[in-house]
Amino acid sequence: MSPADTSFTDTATTGSAADGDPFVHPALFYGTDEEYLAGTVPFVRDGVEAGEPVAVAVPGARLATLRDALGGDEPDAAVASVTWLDMTEAGRNPGRIIPGVLRDFADRHRGGRVRIIGEPIWPGRSETEYPACAQHEALINLAFAGRSVSILCPYDTAGLDDRALADARATHPVLIDADGERASRDYAPERIVRDYNRPLPPPAQAYRIDFDLDALPRVREFAWTWAARLGLGPGAAGDLELAVNELAANSCLHGGGAGTARIWSEDGLVVCEVRDAGTITDPLAGRIPVEMSPHGGRGILLVNHLADLVRMHTGPDGTAIRVYMRP
Repeated sequence: MSPADTSFTDTATTGSAADGDPFVHPALFYGTDEEYLAGTVPFVRDGVEAGEPVAVAVPGARLATLRDALGGDEPDAAVASVTWLDMTEAGRNPGRIIPGVLRDFADRHRGGRVRIIGEPIWPGRSETEYPACAQHEALINLAFAGRSVSILCPYDTAGLDDRALADARATHPVLIDADGERASRDYAPERIVRDYNRPLPPPAQAYRIDFDLDALPRVREFAWTWAARLGLGPGAAGDLELAVNELAANSCLHGGGAGTARIWSEDGLVVCEVRDAGTITDPLAGRIPVEMSPHGGRGILLVNHLADLVRMHTGPDGTAIRVYMRP
């Protein structure tokens, strides 16, 4: 661990691996552009100079700030090799970030250390999105345990509330701010996964269909028809139909042989929930490549890639998965 008087810039370039684990996952707390750049620019430059693949996945405004600091439209050749992703698009669904952003980049650059800046929680994330965001940050630690990967996660202390900052301390083993680097005494990712596995509030009004294996064609028709009536265009309605079909098939195969689908409109989004009697025991189901998971999860993985948001509650009494789609 770095000493207490280490400068902000120095701590941001290194991070720390806990208990010899090569995986490094610090949270960077910043309140100004200057603090943001002091923490992120050296992280990128040190990685580039070490020959490590570097990706930056942050909201668009922060993406522009960091790119400008690294040379704007005319960066040097090394910095030009950095992969840039707008997290508001690539990571709009938090359940997509591990498989579609972080693991996608890290798995394409095996053989050495990989560096990623990932900012999945920013001011403006909705209350509906936030529980999935917090669980995502906790599950990164499980998804990358033992991997030679450094993932630096910036947190905007001026724009985020106390809950988000407290959860950041619970999901990151190392904390970095203007005072230096330190181990998080509040680190408890398992608690965050558990605490945000909450029952989903019932909709005010929804259209419903009960199904078993023989009724799967009717579930697809139900999803498509109501998605279109609730305002989704053909592309989004087709994606929702496919997502609901995958979830309903999982219910029939692994969730007791039957289930219930409901669909409604909420805050400008179309929402479809599939509920069954099964329990999901793998916390990474749907978040890592299927061939790497001993418990399957192909259907939920596909749903995460299709949807704008996925929320789930699972327990001894059953599982409910909600798929949110933007018109």
